[in-house]
Amino acid sequence: MSDRPRAHRVRAWTRDLAMGAGFAFSGRQGRLRTLLTAVGVGLGVAMLLLAAAVPSIMSAQESRRDARAVNGSALGNATAADESRATERTLLTAVANTTFHGRDIDGRLLQADGSHPVTPPGTERIPEPGEMVVSPALKELLDSAEGAELAMRLNARVVGVIGDDGLLGPADLSFYLGSDALRAGDAQRVKYFGHVEEHGEVDPLLILLGAVACAVLLMPVATFIGTATRFGGERRDQRLAALRLVGADAAMTRRIAAGESLAGALLGLLLGGAVFALGRGLAADVTLFDVSVFPADVVPDPVLGALVVLGLPLVTVGAAVFALRGVTIEPVRVTRESTPRPRRLWWRLLPPVAGLALLLPLAGALGSGGGEVNEFRVTAGVVALLSGVALILPWGVERLVGKLRGGPVSWQLAVRRLQLSSGTATRAVSGITVAVAGAVALQLLFSGVQAEATHETGQEKSAQRRVNVIDLTADTAGARKLDRALAATPGVAGSDGFLESTQEVAGEAAGTDAAQYAQVIVGDCATLGRVADVGTCRDGQVFRAAADPRDTDEETSRPAPPHAGAALRVAGPDGRGTENWRIPDATRTVPAKPSGWGPPVTGILVTPGALAPDRLDLRYTGWVRLQDDEPEALEHVRTTVYRQSPAAAVWLSQPTKISAGFAELSRVIFAAATAVLVLIAASMVVSQAEQLRERRRQLAVLVAFGTRRGTLGASVLWQTAIPVALGLVLASAFGLGLGWTLLRVISRSVVDWSVIWPMFAVGAGLVAVVTLLSLPLLWRMMRPAGLRTE
Repeated sequence: MSDRPRAHRVRAWTRDLAMGAGFAFSGRQGRLRTLLTAVGVGLGVAMLLLAAAVPSIMSAQESRRDARAVNGSALGNATAADESRATERTLLTAVANTTFHGRDIDGRLLQADGSHPVTPPGTERIPEPGEMVVSPALKELLDSAEGAELAMRLNARVVGVIGDDGLLGPADLSFYLGSDALRAGDAQRVKYFGHVEEHGEVDPLLILLGAVACAVLLMPVATFIGTATRFGGERRDQRLAALRLVGADAAMTRRIAAGESLAGALLGLLLGGAVFALGRGLAADVTLFDVSVFPADVVPDPVLGALVVLGLPLVTVGAAVFALRGVTIEPVRVTRESTPRPRRLWWRLLPPVAGLALLLPLAGALGSGGGEVNEFRVTAGVVALLSGVALILPWGVERLVGKLRGGPVSWQLAVRRLQLSSGTATRAVSGITVAVAGAVALQLLFSGVQAEATHETGQEKSAQRRVNVIDLTADTAGARKLDRALAATPGVAGSDGFLESTQEVAGEAAGTDAAQYAQVIVGDCATLGRVADVGTCRDGQVFRAAADPRDTDEETSRPAPPHAGAALRVAGPDGRGTENWRIPDATRTVPAKPSGWGPPVTGILVTPGALAPDRLDLRYTGWVRLQDDEPEALEHVRTTVYRQSPAAAVWLSQPTKISAGFAELSRVIFAAATAVLVLIAASMVVSQAEQLRERRRQLAVLVAFGTRRGTLGASVLWQTAIPVALGLVLASAFGLGLGWTLLRVISRSVVDWSVIWPMFAVGAGLVAVVTLLSLPLLWRMMRPAGLRTE
């Protein structure tokens, strides 16, 4: 007997849900309402599926990076157990990276040892000298007019294109250049590509930033999905009242409402899946902040994808039933308790208080000495705090508009509309307020972490048009050739350089200010005269260059060079082994001159006659001053240096430098933030269209009674502006509070409060754009045809 009532309940639930789904697609208004819900839910689903694909994207990127790994360089890790013995399968390789118009290009020189060398992933053979294999994006750049300077720099014939398995992404700029000038001492000998060493631990600060960014970026998406499921609420309640008139009870009306919402959610899932598939197919054509991915890598994580597909319908039905908690549906009328009964504040404060309770005990968990933090606890705290914005905003709008009186007709129409039903308007802008609050907190956190991730380079702040050059493979002849080439480069106002080496001081050097290592600079008298005031000079002399204390400070000063009589450990006369070379007792101390970096270069200055250059491990150090009226001067210098030595490093002088890990995470997060802002703008347009559609008859009646269209347009602007203004105030308060709390977790302080203002400008700009896009629909709703009804 117990099975029969249970079966009856199942049939009743199935019948009522099916009836609700039928109402979702019956009539022009029902289909339009369901379509709006599906569009809103679909946009959210597409974004959630993209978020679920992030682990797959990151794993694919790491695998591709490891696949082309070579000895801990920009392209990877160690690949050979025995790098000293050449075989038919080995090859020599050296880094040949360059930069073109701010875009980093990964390059490698390849030279085969035998007839069957291993090949990098994505290539079929090793290019011959004067040939190169390039990525598709680099080939496109080289073939364009913009890449003429780069083509002259690389100066090789393109004989192939790197396949997808050898690239990090479709926009990856990389190449392999054939060579016949590599030496085993300066290059690496490898047996195969792709050997992966154990990766080091990830910086806890980067983990914290990633966790906070995920919560901040996904909260607006969840907020909008909740809003989209409640589109057409007033029309639905009126229809349910009609069902009560023909005999439906309260429980049945709720099941019908759940069925109607479920139909819209399922259609939204299909639409979201289609949008995701379309976006996945176009992923190869999209590059944000130098980040690009292959479509094959954009695959949602199975667990996260299942949560989206299975959990969203349940959330949608729950939101629809929860929305009816304050509505009494009776035959022929609908009574909303929210109008006479003010919203309560106390329970809306519980989530942000819980968020603070989760985050505040973590203060100091990531100090300057390191530490660890539970990212799940941080994420839960951030979500709880940000949810307070969406919860408190309806209460704040209700209290604010309840006190407003008088004003122009457009203002009074807007205020009265908000007084009667402020829930719809606040739900429409809750997504942007949550996004702005999260963005403010994220910006404050980034400003604090950036101070930690940024370090001084020792460059003068005024040296913004000076270029540094370092070549680890240069010899005496190569240094002279490079000096002449730089001096003749277009756009160069002046250049200087020298060969230097760092040598160990043997034993205890004379003098209490002796250093453990000494800087040795080798050159003729003219070169040494540019480094220090050597006075009279002839080949065979040695000088000790010391800086005047008045020309240095604690941050830029170097240890004083060893005194005369000290011994340095250098190679023997045959270039092998080590022996002590003694600084002559008659060595004069001369004042060092300011260098191209600003601080003087101190050390032991030797002429070739005093110490043969081949007994030192030399590197070329130079700097170039660029002409201000030549915008391509930096690229010309890079081309000159690259043609001389592809392994040389060239970079523009800058007083500070941001760590690579922080810079990469910043690009990824801001690329995701751009996608979220686009989603929010699209969702607000859909929400605004739904509000205007529900008010079509009211707008048409007002126009029929003589209300000017401009007045109605202004009233619509005010209805959006009032909740947005209050929402931005709440967003600033919650964003600043969350940012301050997160900075306490990492033991940092706010270094720049101005980073929050762009977020407010973006929020206000989005609202203005959405309002302008909704005006054509508003004019259409004011036509007399709007008086018609089904």
